[in-house]
Amino acid sequence: MASVFSDDIAIDLGTANTLVHVVGRGVIIDEPSVVAAVMRGGGRDVLAVGLKAKALIARRPPERVELIRPMRDGVIADFIATEIMLRQFITRAKSMLGFRRPRILIGVPAGATPVERRAVYETALSAGARKVYLLEEPVAAAVGAGLPIDNPQSFMVVDVGGGTTDIAVLSEGNVVQARALRVAGYAMDEAIMRHVRRKHDLVIGEANAERLKIEAGTAVSHANGREVEIRIKGSDLRHGRPKEAVLTPSDMAEALSRPIGEMSEFIRRALEDLPPEVAHDVTRGGILLTGGGALLDKLDVALQRSVGVKFVVPPTPMHCVIRGSAAILESLDTREHLLIGP
Repeated sequence: MASVFSDDIAIDLGTANTLVHVVGRGVIIDEPSVVAAVMRGGGRDVLAVGLKAKALIARRPPERVELIRPMRDGVIADFIATEIMLRQFITRAKSMLGFRRPRILIGVPAGATPVERRAVYETALSAGARKVYLLEEPVAAAVGAGLPIDNPQSFMVVDVGGGTTDIAVLSEGNVVQARALRVAGYAMDEAIMRHVRRKHDLVIGEANAERLKIEAGTAVSHANGREVEIRIKGSDLRHGRPKEAVLTPSDMAEALSRPIGEMSEFIRRALEDLPPEVAHDVTRGGILLTGGGALLDKLDVALQRSVGVKFVVPPTPMHCVIRGSAAILESLDTREHLLIGP
């Protein structure tokens, strides 16, 4: 009965999306990390956040409304917009029967600096939290994916989000390594934009590049003798006129080769820095691949070829961090050692 009236909240505050889980109710918010605002008299009035912000931008002329992404590379880039966004999400998440301010557990990138962690902590407090706990996102992903992290075996988790690729290595319930690379989903979008610009003299926007990545992106070109063509529209680089180009899976794999190569090198370095017995456990058991980036077609195959270790993708990789955060929040008495300081 206590969980039904709980006001404990877990938040996956991502560069691309924010997920909010209320203990006893599950995930009740899964929306873009965006804020719509209008400039008035030298100031900025926030009109909407999340899905409503995106819908508002679609209806109004872009010169009148600005779409703000308050998170960059997994950390806060705009403190005021982040606080407003969090405050609205927290207000919506609270039970109608809850009178106290909530306890909040919030994930941060593994490589977040003390200054960046403190910014998340202070912003969550300002947004209405009674108490704030911080947790490294790949650690939450390991718990959310169901890894038996308290066992003697060691595990490595690679969490590919919008702004960062995070790595955590856990052994006997403790974090033995945590690091982050600021190359992830958005870097893939930018790589697609550069490739289309260089190869086809075509300019496309971020939204179009992201759509291409989701609908047709692949880390390994299809070698089945027949490649599906992907048509993309944009602006001609030389003449400014509308133009259409045709891409193939080989184009997409070529476009994404650089960010995926950087991720591979990052993972290899992390493995090399591990104690031999921990590295042996990881290579024998495989590496867990989570986050929205894990949904890219054949990313696990490309990483496995490059790193030389098997990669395993859970059924719902995007929800591993929020599930793990919620599980840790519900068992703080036994999992408090996994938390980090602000």
